[in-house]
Amino acid sequence: MKIKCLGAAQTVTGSCFVIETGKVRFAVDCGMHQGSTQVEKRNWNIDPYNPAHMDFFVITHAHIDHSGLLPRMAKQGFSGPIYATEPTGDLLEILLLDSAHIQETEAAGRNKRMQRAGMKADAVALYTKKDAEATLPMIQSRPYNEIFSPAQGIRVRFLDAGHILGAAIVELFIEEEGSTTKLVFSGDIGRPNQLLMKDPTSLSDADFLFMESTYGNRNHKGEQDSIDELAEAIAYSYKNGEKVVIPAFAVERTQEILYSLHLLSKDGRLPKDMPVYLDSPLAIKATEIFRRHSAYLDAETQALLKKGENPLKLPQLKFTPTTEESIRINERQEPAIVISASGMANAGRILHHLRHNLWRPGASVVFVGFQAQGTNGRKIVDGADKIRIFNEDIAVGARVFTINGFSAHAGQSQLVDWLTSFQNKKMQVFLVHGENSAQETLAALIREKFGFAVTIPEYLEEIQLKLDGRIEEFKAPRVEEPPVDATLLLDDLQKKLDEIQSRRKSISALPPSEQAELAQMLRQATLSLEEIQPRLKG
Repeated sequence: MKIKCLGAAQTVTGSCFVIETGKVRFAVDCGMHQGSTQVEKRNWNIDPYNPAHMDFFVITHAHIDHSGLLPRMAKQGFSGPIYATEPTGDLLEILLLDSAHIQETEAAGRNKRMQRAGMKADAVALYTKKDAEATLPMIQSRPYNEIFSPAQGIRVRFLDAGHILGAAIVELFIEEEGSTTKLVFSGDIGRPNQLLMKDPTSLSDADFLFMESTYGNRNHKGEQDSIDELAEAIAYSYKNGEKVVIPAFAVERTQEILYSLHLLSKDGRLPKDMPVYLDSPLAIKATEIFRRHSAYLDAETQALLKKGENPLKLPQLKFTPTTEESIRINERQEPAIVISASGMANAGRILHHLRHNLWRPGASVVFVGFQAQGTNGRKIVDGADKIRIFNEDIAVGARVFTINGFSAHAGQSQLVDWLTSFQNKKMQVFLVHGENSAQETLAALIREKFGFAVTIPEYLEEIQLKLDGRIEEFKAPRVEEPPVDATLLLDDLQKKLDEIQSRRKSISALPPSEQAELAQMLRQATLSLEEIQPRLKG
């Protein structure tokens, strides 16, 4: 059999692994590529997926980086079943429809900009709400711990991954030539002892393991340390009469933050007069799904619910489903906590809250999840002086907190602990869903501690799995970006600057309104140049 890595190969988004045997072709996950413009172009390249010839999908969990291209597959000819746990199916319904809305909105925005510039408005959405709706009937739910057979010679079992509600580790038993090969796809492995979720399931054997490595080079802060740091952010902004802005993924991270605020409230560390706004229609719907599937939550949470104590509720919690309610949050001059999406601050209502608060010295911005390369969140976490939001440069004046202890992913030592239970010393490990630096660190640690053979696949790499446990790698030729002729660009820029300088008198003779407009254009050009300067240091 062969496996092709269509995403989550030396990156953390776009998870998709296409598996072909002599009789069937299917995929584990179908995630959207997120991050830089270059990475997101991969979402449009459908040829490697060949949706019309895909028999079925197995989805580990509902996060868009694992499921977000399903409507694109349906649009391009896929019509088979999509297998997932029941909570994942419910979450997919709201997440895929929300993603489709974002695609349509962004395409409409691009067309307006092109029309204003006198250009042909030909932008189209990656997929539409209609495509997402057509995908939903294909979803077939399966429980944890029950083996099912989606095709002849293929058996599948979902195990609790402890990551988000309904997240699964996937066991695959594939029969070929009278032999059975066992593949395990870890999906995203949860952090043990996190709020709400059960611990990830331990496994004892596999022939080939595809294992996530998001935090392969570092550990998280302890849970109590993370809650204390959140309390510190709240106290700081409350004292300054400003807001705490929390970019949070709508599923799991938002609910864990609500639980943490519940604990702080019980502890007397959440001011009773400080409103908490859940400003995400998607997160509001997701929270309701968490309540509906409480049987999937950990024992501690279920015990609280039985006592009538709901950790996802707060006396001062306010839902703001409408745009008008969202706008009013920043019109109120009061300290408040604002939880909004997206978690990487790349789209959605969180951008408005950052625009209003990021520049304020007394405000706090609290990052509680992984920030992929190229995202606004990553730029802020890496120390950017300013970021661009809605074509405006916003200074980073707020106090920035990065609390990885809230992560739904296991840290390095927790990944190693999970791996300890595997007994097959000949098992091949493939590290996926991680940036290369994290993967190289974790690979070295695994080789040293366990002696497992470890491979780090590349994007579009094809791996042939042999019945005797050997592998063959077929790497796609790298497409090098053409070098930029900076000399020509800089010469052209200098000519334009010299020309503007030579026309100073003409500028002074313009009407005041035109001078003001020109001044604004020059300010924007200056800010763009300032963004380039830090990259050229050294």
